[in-house]
Amino acid sequence: MKNALMIALALASGTACAQQSELQRCRGIADKDARLACYDGIALATPAAAAPAAAVPKAVAPAEPKADTFGLERRQLKAEADAVESRIDGPFDGWGPKSVIRLANGQAWMVIDGSSAVLRLKSPKVLVRRAAMGSFMMEFEGSNETARVRRLE
Repeated sequence: MKNALMIALALASGTACAQQSELQRCRGIADKDARLACYDGIALATPAAAAPAAAVPKAVAPAEPKADTFGLERRQLKAEADAVESRIDGPFDGWGPKSVIRLANGQAWMVIDGSSAVLRLKSPKVLVRRAAMGSFMMEFEGSNETARVRRLE
């Protein structure tokens, strides 16, 4: 057993020494194309590269992305509306942090930005539009106040 191990180590070190001298020879070549060909020749001479193709397992290539859908990852969001218009039924006195605002269309939105406003509006129209980084802003007819909101219902 020890002898077999010693023989395997001697063969491996002999191969490593041969490859080292080949690398030294390639390193000394001045022409870049000839130097590259020399290095490629060393790589092709390795036992793994010389093995028959049937013995080497083929790697499964990942599915290549289709060119016709490149850059359209967010296309599904475009199918959604950019804004929703509705009303607040009855008088609206304003909001505070974490207030829930119910709209006539059945949606409920919570104020998430810690803002507050005192408004005296009667059944105002409301526009909820997309804002930066996936957030939503609520605008009120008859006021320049806005609130950053998140939909609850």
